[in-house]
Amino acid sequence: MKLKITVHGVAYEVEVEVLDAGDGFVTPRAATLPPMPSGALGNGNGHNHGAVAPLPPPTTPNPGAHGADITCPIAGIVVEIKCAVGQALTAGQTVLVLEAMKMKTNITAAAPGKVKAIPVAVGDNVREGQTLVELS
Repeated sequence: MKLKITVHGVAYEVEVEVLDAGDGFVTPRAATLPPMPSGALGNGNGHNHGAVAPLPPPTTPNPGAHGADITCPIAGIVVEIKCAVGQALTAGQTVLVLEAMKMKTNITAAAPGKVKAIPVAVGDNVREGQTLVELS
């Protein structure tokens, strides 16, 4: 059976063979996990009262040195641009918003800089590693 799979915007055609239990297919066993530390899931009565930390807001700081371009951390669609050419940015400032897998992600500047160019537009499909904002 042939299938088409798309990874980071690149389509691959793969051939898949379906195996039955008697055809050399080994049924995987359940993995054995190490025990959880005492109290990791709450107070022991089946209720979790704040034992799990909430997820941080969807903000993705871009690693890099001062003046480095801001690149795309994940493939997605540009839904909002929050900076303009010539604008001075501060570290942590949101420069644009991406949507990936129905979630919006704020893309922020890792360090202060000045916007030199914005080579993407709202509605553009972007790939991981693509330059989103050029800084000077």
